[in-house]
Amino acid sequence: MTTVEKFQSDAPLGQDLTACDREPIHQSGAIQPHGLMLIVDAATLRTVAGAGDLETRLTPDWLDQPIEALIDQDVGTLLQGADVGPGGTLRLAPVAAPEGLLEASLHRSGDMLIVELEPTPLPPRSAGEVLVGLERSAATFERAADLLQLCERAALAFRQLTGFDRVMIYRFLDDGAGVVLAEDRAEGLDSFLNHHFPASDIPRQARALYVRNRVRVIPDADYVPAPIRPRSANLAGIDLSDVALRSVSPIHVQYLRNMGVGASASISIVRDGVLWGLVACHHSSPRRMDPEVRAAARALASGLARQIRAQEEAESYRERLRLHAGEDMVTARLTDDVPLRIQLGKCGKEMADFLDADGFALVCGETVTRSGHCPEAPELLELAEWVIGQGGGLVVSRELATVFAPAERYAAVGSGLLAMPIDGIDCVALWFRMEEVQRVNWAGNPHKAVEAVPGAVLTPRASFESWSQIVRGQSRRWTLEEVNAAHRLRGVLHDLRQSARLRELNRQLSVANQEQELLLRQKDVLMHEVNHRVQNSLQLVSAFLGMQARAVGDAALTSHLTEAQARLSAVALVHRRLYRDDQVEAVELSRYLDELMADMRGSLGADWGSALRVYLAPVLVPTGRAVDIGLIATELVINATKYAYPGSTGPITVMLEQHRADLRLIVEDQGRGKSGNGEGFGSRMMSALVGRLGGELIYEDNKPGLRVILSAPIEDRRG
Repeated sequence: MTTVEKFQSDAPLGQDLTACDREPIHQSGAIQPHGLMLIVDAATLRTVAGAGDLETRLTPDWLDQPIEALIDQDVGTLLQGADVGPGGTLRLAPVAAPEGLLEASLHRSGDMLIVELEPTPLPPRSAGEVLVGLERSAATFERAADLLQLCERAALAFRQLTGFDRVMIYRFLDDGAGVVLAEDRAEGLDSFLNHHFPASDIPRQARALYVRNRVRVIPDADYVPAPIRPRSANLAGIDLSDVALRSVSPIHVQYLRNMGVGASASISIVRDGVLWGLVACHHSSPRRMDPEVRAAARALASGLARQIRAQEEAESYRERLRLHAGEDMVTARLTDDVPLRIQLGKCGKEMADFLDADGFALVCGETVTRSGHCPEAPELLELAEWVIGQGGGLVVSRELATVFAPAERYAAVGSGLLAMPIDGIDCVALWFRMEEVQRVNWAGNPHKAVEAVPGAVLTPRASFESWSQIVRGQSRRWTLEEVNAAHRLRGVLHDLRQSARLRELNRQLSVANQEQELLLRQKDVLMHEVNHRVQNSLQLVSAFLGMQARAVGDAALTSHLTEAQARLSAVALVHRRLYRDDQVEAVELSRYLDELMADMRGSLGADWGSALRVYLAPVLVPTGRAVDIGLIATELVINATKYAYPGSTGPITVMLEQHRADLRLIVEDQGRGKSGNGEGFGSRMMSALVGRLGGELIYEDNKPGLRVILSAPIEDRRG
């Protein structure tokens, strides 16, 4: 939605307006005309370019002048020890001008300094007034009962702060689209509450910029851009990421006009470094948001993000408690005196409630037991046979008809399925969720992102009337916690079955019971022997690599052998956990990475061991993905030890975070920054692993050092 075109003073504003995802939105080449901008050579502190009506509103003689003379401030002294970017802003003292005082701020962009000048608000708000308002809003946020109420209170608080006609709390969904969760608006305005907006409205590069520059204001949607001049300075492509006055794309301006908006503001809601959503403000007529209000809005949005995180974590905790309570209720109904298949058939309601399902069915051979909303018996027999053919593991789907075509006949009661074969009693447990026929209200037709206007350039979709889309064949989503709870129940049922079987064998024939126990012991011994041999083999290879590394006498080869030893350690650790834990479908990634880092401390030596710091949030991931993540973490730490501190040691930090359905693994150092050509074996291996995870690897300046971020879905979404 928010794309920016490179403006040329003699070019029409309307060339290729459909190329949203390809435009460099941080290089607009112009500003909004309510303010002024000076571009200063950082070496000489003389102005080399500018934008806006500088001659009338500041001084006719501004080009090639010392910046100190133009703004009457010692910029050289102010820059000493100040963080002015990239990503930083230095507030300056107000600047005297013919029209009155101008608010001033300073940024850095490459070899240039950028000075922004805006009219001073009349009358300005006092710091005490702003602080009291922020404290009052923060208190109301803390008292919110749930996420929806929190967003409703936030919409009211931001409207009181900004004075805009409409304020919406807009949340991004997993597919990139957005939905308006809460809204506060002036009387007489149509509502966008619960309306969806397609992902194309806000391109990917715009979302990245929202994380960096968290408040963006368009005081007048009918403005005429003020280009950077003189053109001979060749600064039309300068990075304006941190500039509040940065001009926006003609596409976005037309987008606002189509909505009947005269002024807008967007305030980013950033949770754990990830863009969670936006506070979208609209006004029917031109309206400014002064620097003090923008600063207050940033602070209020930060407080809102913290409360959103607390609400989401509380909801996850409540879900885990509910699942554990449901598991206890089911197991309490299972006794030792009645065959397990009969007991499960009698507690169908408890089984359905356990996973918040609409129906539960148990298929044992040709016998079918149903509870709640389920397909008919013949359909259940057919479905159970298909589930068994999937390999014996859990089958989970919220759109069953897309993977099992016959399910389309009973989509109304069985769009969602969680199926679990129960070993030993030849039964299949089936949980069903009914179809949720959703009427998704869109702000305009999402399939008509661009419309052709006869005789004019392409423009964004012009209609924002409510457009409804009916979504069928889907149920509520099964969460990872619910799937893990089903795995735990499967283990409980397995234990109960084993116990009942052993008691029955003991009653029938003590000899048979002894043979059974002997077989179980042999199986256990065999499994431990297999595990022991595999571990011995891995340790033997690791020891051989270590011996070779010490004996080879070639520093480069020694380094490669040491890296191979560390990678082997990551694989060996997962193998140990698979044989040590009852749960093999999912791994607590924080425990795995903590043990992996402990192993690396031992292999890297005491100096590196004390320099390696680990901060890991609990994240449950499928076991197969844990191996890839562990190898990536190992490779990133190895790279940091090799390149960050040549010939010495230094701090290396490993962090793990969860953001809704994604995880972020961060490895950062304070060394010399990015090095290497990225063409070695380790880099190629990491690239392949990241691709297999469906994630991305981001390299950032850690000031000093390098910060590497792996961002990937917790579960594989490609299936």
